Amino acid sequence: MRRVAIAGAGIGGLTAALSLHEMGFEVKVFEAVDELQPLGVGINLMPHSSEVLHGLGLAEALDDIAVRTRCIEYRTKYGHVIQSDPRNVEAGFASPQYSIHRGECQFLLFDTVRSRLGADSVETGMMVESYDQTSDQVNVHFANGRSYDFDFLIGGDGLRSNVRRQMHPDEGPPHYEGTMMYRGAVEMEQIGDGRTMVIAGNHDVKFVTYPISEKARKQGRALTNWVAEVRVDQPRHIKDADWTRRGTRDFIQRFNDFVMHDMNVVDIMESTEAITEFPMIDRDPLEVWTDGRVTLLGDAAHPMYPIGANGASQAIIDAKVLAEKLAEAPESAGLREYEKIRRPITTKVVLTNRQSGPEKVLDIADARVTGPDDRVEDLITPEELEEVAASYREIAGFQKKSVMPATDAQ
Repeated sequence: MRRVAIAGAGIGGLTAALSLHEMGFEVKVFEAVDELQPLGVGINLMPHSSEVLHGLGLAEALDDIAVRTRCIEYRTKYGHVIQSDPRNVEAGFASPQYSIHRGECQFLLFDTVRSRLGADSVETGMMVESYDQTSDQVNVHFANGRSYDFDFLIGGDGLRSNVRRQMHPDEGPPHYEGTMMYRGAVEMEQIGDGRTMVIAGNHDVKFVTYPISEKARKQGRALTNWVAEVRVDQPRHIKDADWTRRGTRDFIQRFNDFVMHDMNVVDIMESTEAITEFPMIDRDPLEVWTDGRVTLLGDAAHPMYPIGANGASQAIIDAKVLAEKLAEAPESAGLREYEKIRRPITTKVVLTNRQSGPEKVLDIADARVTGPDDRVEDLITPEELEEVAASYREIAGFQKKSVMPATDAQ
């Protein structure tokens, strides 16, 4: 039985462990932190990635904890609905889009890995520091001085991947977009139907919110995740970006002129106890992911701006394709086939996200809508909006059968 080491117990690494296990591999996951904790706030699992998790037998568990997203509403800061883009199975997707707490998603995968692969299948306090290899195996070296031999090594160790650094030692610093992101979550009354993701504003000042707890929704409440994006002159924390870093509240005043019919965005942010901040960063796409018996996955391979809700989803798709190709092809040829399929796709997503991705409709509206009395339908055609959405769906790899018309209230 071929043995695979995975660096990183994030969503991508744990999905890869489950997928490889189903294909008959012996898998060991090594996580750098001493103890996993359900950190982070909200993420979205796109329909094509939730289909992978459903295929791994996690549909019922996801439905218990995650909200099935009905649609994404793009709005102006005056509250106009620019476009309503459905993301549910009723719109023709094979699986739903889920909004979920990142920590709950990670621990669902973590518990499933330990249940199926064994309690010792994930080892913490084991940072992968480097590797060397022969034609027959890869020797994985850890920061604590230990080392083990495996048939393959998967670098799923995130933005600051040591595996990526060894492959590409001359790579420069992360690419900074010019925006600081502030995040939080607060329990409150439901917004609208309790299943809608809202993205409002423009490229300079943007507010994103969506519910992330199905248990709260069933009780008539909402654990509301929000992200505030603000363009700034001087970036902060580029080299030591950390999603757990506490943020200031001085940015909130930038949203004083946001007026929504169903929420007060300033009140949502002000009522949040813990706010974190993070610079919007990614890295330039790589020309090579694979070195012999070693390859990259998820943020280690293609860190991208969090636009279009694609980060975790692309890592999950990576995991599925990696397992399939490694099972089909002999030795490291499977890794090369995986890269051949996934690298061009994720490169397009990274570069498209730098151009605002599906959120380009916000800037189209911002250039034409001058006040609350304007009518979006008089200024932007549905065909123009659908062209943006359809193009991104094709790039990101998920399709739908119909588009809901935009309205001013839902």
